Amino acid sequence: MDNFGFRDLRVYHNSKELVKMIYGILEMFPKKEQYALSDQLRRACVSVPSNIAEGMSRVSDNEKVHFLEIAYGSLMEVLCQVEISEDLQYISKDQVKMIEELVTVIAKQLSKLRSSIITLNPKL
Repeated sequence: MDNFGFRDLRVYHNSKELVKMIYGILEMFPKKEQYALSDQLRRACVSVPSNIAEGMSRVSDNEKVHFLEIAYGSLMEVLCQVEISEDLQYISKDQVKMIEELVTVIAKQLSKLRSSIITLNPKL
């Protein structure tokens, strides 16, 4: 029996897919970006599934919502950094579109998950 319920969440799996997608794209970044934009992007994308896992492992609904909000913020950070990467011509418009589509799915899933927790506990 799996006691780690976050593993059952589609948003968790989709956010891990985003991590793999970003890591693959980072392979094409110039070496000079290894400790700059690419490091920031790496941290932001890993933060999304990490905060989902941490939040959904909390007992308190307030904490669950808090960590989901952090995950959402990290997701928006990823989107911003992807746009900057495109502006710097490190990635193509097609790559941005592919990432943006997955970010949109994850954002909707996070929002629905957050809403479902709040609905169960209207005092939040």
